[in-house]
Amino acid sequence: MTDQTQDTGNESPVKLVIVDDHPMVAEGIQSILESYDDIEVLGTFQSGRAIIDAVEELQPDVILMDLNMPDVGGLSATEIILERSPDTRILILSMHDSREYISTALAHGAMGYVLKDVPTEEIKTAVDTVMGGDRYLCTGAQGALDPSEGKSRDALTGREQTILLQLAQGKSNKEVAQALEISVRTVETHRKNIKRKLGISSTAGLTRYALEHGVLQGTGVSL
Repeated sequence: MTDQTQDTGNESPVKLVIVDDHPMVAEGIQSILESYDDIEVLGTFQSGRAIIDAVEELQPDVILMDLNMPDVGGLSATEIILERSPDTRILILSMHDSREYISTALAHGAMGYVLKDVPTEEIKTAVDTVMGGDRYLCTGAQGALDPSEGKSRDALTGREQTILLQLAQGKSNKEVAQALEISVRTVETHRKNIKRKLGISSTAGLTRYALEHGVLQGTGVSL
């Protein structure tokens, strides 16, 4: 009898977490992935804050992350998680196929982007690909990308993009500091740098910029 685990190259299964605020979606994905011997689903979470609080203890290899969630959304959660657990691969699993969503997710450190309506096998392929160190975009996501998209945001660091997202949602310096677990002074410094780099002097201007460049896609913020 052949041992199917001999030639996989992995001594242990991929440790994976699913983050989605719709329990039925998360449970459906979990049941699919648990059918693979080389994947261990550590659990499901319904908010960005919940996985942020648990990531250092769990140390997952891959996180399947939804974008639109209450409290802390997928973009901010991705940024914070990668600071706390830099070896974790973030794979965005979303219903949104616009280039704004995709390019912004990649700019925040996600290693892949998969649409929720892809065939079951493609989610597994995406997990295997990012575990191999390569970026994965499903067919729909590849078609939406524009190489010129986001050039005006290149001057911002990943942390600055995350703080821009928070500020553009109307949060105060103190609220941003609490959400990202940094000092208020650090937020103030980043805020000044963001305004300087973008040539914007007001918070309203930051919000308008974020809307126009897709940073606020899926957050429900509008002017």
